[in-house]
Amino acid sequence: MMKDIFVLGIETSCDETAVSIVKNGTEIVSNVVSSQIESHKRFGGVVPEIASRHHVEQVTFVLQEALDQAEMTMEDVDCIAVTEGPGLVGALLIGVNAAKALAFAHNKPLVGVHHIAGHIYANRLIHEMTFPLLSLVVSGGHTELVLMKGHGEFEVIGETRDDAAGEAYDKVARTLGLPYPGGPHIDRLAHEGEPVIDLPRAWLEEGSYDFSFSGLKSSVINTLHNAKQKGNEIKPEDLAASFQASVIDVLVTKAKKAVEEYGVGQLLLAGGVAANKGLRETLESMFDSHACELIIPPLSLCTDNAAMIAAAGTILFEQGKRGGLDMNANPGLDLEQF
Repeated sequence: MMKDIFVLGIETSCDETAVSIVKNGTEIVSNVVSSQIESHKRFGGVVPEIASRHHVEQVTFVLQEALDQAEMTMEDVDCIAVTEGPGLVGALLIGVNAAKALAFAHNKPLVGVHHIAGHIYANRLIHEMTFPLLSLVVSGGHTELVLMKGHGEFEVIGETRDDAAGEAYDKVARTLGLPYPGGPHIDRLAHEGEPVIDLPRAWLEEGSYDFSFSGLKSSVINTLHNAKQKGNEIKPEDLAASFQASVIDVLVTKAKKAVEEYGVGQLLLAGGVAANKGLRETLESMFDSHACELIIPPLSLCTDNAAMIAAAGTILFEQGKRGGLDMNANPGLDLEQF
């Protein structure tokens, strides 16, 4: 009988301080997240210096809480996994240094995890992955279609050329005077309105799986400004619905086309924008009778958390990969080279 593997994950790439313990890469034993949203809300976005300070203040408390919830000590942990990148360099450094200190003090193996790999592996905490598969990653900083032919193998077949979808959501929300983070507010408004405003969809050149949301964002801003200059009133809920319809149309259409071209058996949704109700509903409707299995993580595993880092770290640990005590934060970490 194989011994159970317990991996402790640490995530501090942006504005959540999180620590989790995961068993065998698939079962959450504990998962603690300390959010900083209230601190950043008044600035309309994440302030890197404030994020780093909060991580310093919170990481030891969150670590102890995760161990207490699991009723474990560091001696019961087999490996420490930490987000190495990408992310805010100052925020990443807090987690990396905390992980290195723990690894050194308790003589435990250390693995560095790519943040997006973590988001993808969040799905393994609810359903086993079968290859080949495709993952649609939609977050504040990333919009990508990632092909996987095996554990730890990532091929980016499409990515954003400018604004990520989540970034566009936040900028449009700011234009509409909605609080940060804007994504959930746009999603809520969109369900109260109708997509009656004609907004562009950037399909790009034939055969491309890349994304572009900068033009859409500019079109929303221009539509609002033009209406104000003419004294016309635009319903915020209709504008939100029209914007969301454009984003979802491009995301879902490209994902479905890639699923069919690459003949994958699973489509995984990943990233913070995976919490978007409109996106989840549209994907579920489109893949309801499709041969490809659609996996969507629960809301708690869409936003940044450490369980996803521990899940991805388990694969690296099992593959014999290790990080040294010279590990540094790497905000430009490449998923394909990871």
